[in-house]
This record gives sequence, C-alpha cells and structure tokens, in this order.
Amino acid sequence: MANSTSPLQSSRRLGQFGRAGTIGVTIEEVTGFGMVQCAAWGATLAQVGAAAAAAAGCETAPQPGQCHAGTGAFLLRVEPLKWWLVAAPGAEVPTPTVAPEEGAVLDLQDGRCWLRISGAQAETLLNHFLPLDLRPAAFPVGAVASTAFHHTGVTLWRTEEHFNLLIPRSSAQSLWELLSESARQYGLAET
Repeated sequence: MANSTSPLQSSRRLGQFGRAGTIGVTIEEVTGFGMVQCAAWGATLAQVGAAAAAAAGCETAPQPGQCHAGTGAFLLRVEPLKWWLVAAPGAEVPTPTVAPEEGAVLDLQDGRCWLRISGAQAETLLNHFLPLDLRPAAFPVGAVASTAFHHTGVTLWRTEEHFNLLIPRSSAQSLWELLSESARQYGLAET
C-alpha cells in the first residue's frame, strides 16, 4: 500500500516552544505505521480473538479496554467485538485470517494519525481535552480507551514511555493545533 502524506505536514514545526528552558511535553507524529481492524460476530469472539492475537504475535487477545504488545504489532481491544492491530513504522501489517462467517478484517491504514505524547506534563495536557482519569492507578500501562476529543472520536493507549493517540485524519490538523498550543504552557518539544 502506498504511504499517504501526513495531514499534519503543514502544521508541524520541529523544535522547542513555549516555556523557556523546560520541556514538560513532547509530541511526536508517528508516520509509516500500519493498522487493521478485526471484528468478530458475537458467537465467534474466541476464534477471532485468537486469530488477532496470533497475527499480532501475542499469547492471548486483550480484554476490552486493554492493549497487548505483540512481536508483530500492538493489539488493542477498542470495542467488545473489535481489535485494532497497529504495526510499527515500516513493519508489515499483520493481517489475521478470518472467515466471513466468523468476522471481518478491514484495512484502516490511511484513516488515522498516530501521535505519541510523553513528558512529565503529558497526563495533565491530555486531561485538558479527554474526559478520562489518566492517573496510573486508573489508566495503567496497557490500558485503552475510545473517547472524545473536541467532539471527535479518538483512541488512547498507554505504554511505559508514552500516551499514544490515534485520531481521524480528517480532524488531525485541528486537534494537533489544540494539543500543541496548550502544551506550550508546559514547554513543548515537537519531534
């Protein structure tokens, strides 16, 4: 599949902004990643979950609201009957083998932008926009949430180093501007 142009290409400026001498938030756009959705019918949840886990290189499929890091991709349980497989930049997207009577697989590669948000103030910045309790006790490493950001559906998951935000391409520029403008108060690095 051809690599698409980033919708943030005209908005992103690499460098440090805002509060001098302090970097409280780093925002990075991840490009060149792959993404597929795997959906089950109600009676085939176990079979499709196993296929998604095998494709991602995970031992098991995650429960709703969880993410597993596999050898081939992150496997996010974004809805009760749906998983997203998100492959690292440049890696081949693992595609589960699912029979039509079991479920469906859909290529989402060009539908989302992936932002990695990190730093001492990342949680505070995201709480300006997301109606979630992002404290580690409530949203630990491996947690996933489908939520709203400025009336736009987004998906957030937490790893050891980052909050990862998947946002629709059609809203990427306006949401990026909101994040980066607000992050300047903490000291922002755009990479």
